[in-house]
Parts: sequence; C-alpha cells; structure tokens
Amino acid sequence: MRQNAVTQTISLVMMILSLAACSTSTIIDEYRETNLDLELNGTEQVVIMGRRHAGEYETEPDFIDCIGHRLANGGKVSVMPEQQFLDSFYPWFEPRVAPLKLKRMSMILNDPIISERINSLSIRYLIWVDGSTETTEKSGSVNCALALGGGGCFGFTTWDKSANYEATIWDLKQLDEEGRVKVRTEGSSYVLAVIAPIPFIAQVQADACGGIGDRLKSFFSHTLPGS
Repeated sequence: MRQNAVTQTISLVMMILSLAACSTSTIIDEYRETNLDLELNGTEQVVIMGRRHAGEYETEPDFIDCIGHRLANGGKVSVMPEQQFLDSFYPWFEPRVAPLKLKRMSMILNDPIISERINSLSIRYLIWVDGSTETTEKSGSVNCALALGGGGCFGFTTWDKSANYEATIWDLKQLDEEGRVKVRTEGSSYVLAVIAPIPFIAQVQADACGGIGDRLKSFFSHTLPGS
C-alpha cells in the first residue's frame, strides 16, 4: 500500500510539472510605419541578421534560422540564409563594421560594389534581430549514484528562462525603417529524478521564434506578384 501511495504521489507530481512546464507566456509588441503591406516583387528577397556587436552575447544563429524558416513558410517571402548573405558581403557585415543605424547603412550603399551586389541579389529588406535567451533563476539539484546491483538519480531542479528579442525592418530601396516587432517569452522547466531523471522543458526560444516570425510574416501578408 505504501509503495502504491508513493507511486501515485510521483505520478501526480509529474502531471502537475508537465502541465506547468509545457506552458510559456509570450508578449508581443509591434510598430508599423504604415498599415499597408510591405512591397515585394517576385524576385526580391529578405535577409534576417542577428546582432553580434555586443561583447557579452550574440543573437543565436539557430534562432535567426528559425525566424527565417517561419517567415518563408508558405512561400510568400523569399528569405536568403544569413550565412550566405555574410559570405556574399564579407567583411562589411562582420560584427566590428556592421551598420547598426540606417545612416551608416546608407553610407555603405554608396559604395557601388555593395549597391550593385545588393541589386544583383535582389535584396529588398534587411531585418536586424537583437536579443538572446537567458536563464534567469535556477534552484534545486539532482544527484546520481552508481552502486552494485543498481543505482539511480534522486532530486528535483527547476530553472526559469526568458527570451527577449527585437526585430527591426529596413527597406534598402527606400532607406527607411518600416517597423519593429518585440517579443518576450518566459517559462519554467523542471527535472524530477526518482531513479531516472524526467525532464519537463518549456520551449521558450521556440515560442519566441513562432511569435516574432508570424508577426513579421504579417508585414508581407499578400502573395507576391508573379508568384
């Protein structure tokens, strides 16, 4: 009976933690220069770039890839991979020299080599993404031991994560800012160890990607002409 009670207690704890860990809270804020959809013809492309000018962090490349896939899903927007863009314009968009303001971007585009390459690749919009995902609080511990005839892990640990990102859309043809999207996602993850560790992971960064990617897609909501 005692073992059954323990098993039932563990099952109840696992169910509660599963429900808590699978939920995240996401707040999205946006600014649009105009209510009209952004123009794109059948050949023009969008590039999404992660900010890496700050020494203490970089906007994760896999997060940038995630947004790109989300934005391109459905075939309405053609997205050039970040690394392809960096290779095509080396070294002008490396961390030390990348244009952080539109004024600096306009100066770079005054170089005929760069402007001709932008035109030849049909790059219309550059979307800068700044931010990162961080662990904000962690507590508890899990200990594992090996012994003759068996062993196991026991304990409980939890941690909170926060994802904060901002995307800024530049129109390279008009040389102006078309809008911004901010996203903040928070969630808690857990590991319950009773013989074997059982993780319950909150998909904080994935939810942030979905939120910011879908909102960016709404800027280009109509099917591309000629597509």
